[in-house]
Amino acid sequence: VKEIEIFTTKLTGLSNKEIIIPNGSLSNGNIINYSTEGTRRVDLVFGVSYDSDIKQTKNVIMDVLTSHPKVLKDPAPAVTVLELADSSVNFATRPWCKTEDYWTVYFDVTEQVKEALDSAGIEIPYPHQVEIQKKG
Repeated sequence: VKEIEIFTTKLTGLSNKEIIIPNGSLSNGNIINYSTEGTRRVDLVFGVSYDSDIKQTKNVIMDVLTSHPKVLKDPAPAVTVLELADSSVNFATRPWCKTEDYWTVYFDVTEQVKEALDSAGIEIPYPHQVEIQKKG
């Protein structure tokens, strides 16, 4: 929060943008403060092919989490099957980190999981679209 005035509150956003919010919105809506606590959970989802082994996939992702220096040991990170989607088995991946390390962990883990899945031969599927053209 940069400044609170009679009718508006001025904030500085994560990308250093000034955000001006009418105070009526603040009094009638929810406010989420991501920096109050010292730790924060990073919520990521990774989808793999239905042909992939679930235990192997969980182990590969967990190895990335446990080897990252900014992922906390306590609370422990979690990797679970989230859903059986149309073209993938999706894994909820939830490491914890210090609040100030959130974006570092978010981007590092995303990149490292992709590389680790590739190295393990675990396919990350993508939807395919078949186009049929009718003659005439």
